[in-house]
Amino acid sequence: MTTIAAQPYEYELPEDLQCCALVIIDMQRDFLELGGFGDALGNDVTRLQAIVPTVKQLLEAFRQFNLPIIHTLECHKPDLSDCPPAKLNRGKSSLKIGDAGPMGRILIDGEPGNQIIPELTPLPGEIVLTKPGKGAFCRTDLELQLHRKGITHLLFTGVTTEVCVQTTMREANDRGFECLLIEDATDSYFPEFKTATIEMLRAQGGIIGWTTTADEVISVLSPVLSTKV
Repeated sequence: MTTIAAQPYEYELPEDLQCCALVIIDMQRDFLELGGFGDALGNDVTRLQAIVPTVKQLLEAFRQFNLPIIHTLECHKPDLSDCPPAKLNRGKSSLKIGDAGPMGRILIDGEPGNQIIPELTPLPGEIVLTKPGKGAFCRTDLELQLHRKGITHLLFTGVTTEVCVQTTMREANDRGFECLLIEDATDSYFPEFKTATIEMLRAQGGIIGWTTTADEVISVLSPVLSTKV
């Protein structure tokens, strides 16, 4: 049995590592760059930019061994028909969903600002999932795709920890997937929110899942997979 050092205790990997997928949540220009939605909300986007090298390191490791990779994008149709008023009208930012900003319409599918940042651009064969909600299972076919590929274990990265990452991890846990959050490959505009989320997810013996670091994941996966190449 192969395990990764994690909290609250070791995370067990399946015998077939093709059952493990790296999930990269919403690493979009709208959230990480100046002029995007995160910036319009008054947030310091540099906090999220800091995790890019770590996420890229994990992405390259999974690519090296041809393991499943899933990218998600929070976005809406141009006519906003999939954006409920409860979401559209909330907040007091200078720009709202659908408004024209420096990188095109905010959180609209296909707009420049809605693209994944260049450093993490998906490659052919990697799943790219557009989602209208915070969670990646809401009004998408993600669960069906995971079952078709035999994926049982999900390793989570991306932004923001307390919103889209946590929501998706909770959704996945309810559906029976074994969930591991990579602490240094996720972040929030508010450091205290990230800290609280990590504590909640792994509380009570891992009520939602486990947490670890990128180095722990790579230090275990690389030797195991190298022997199988």
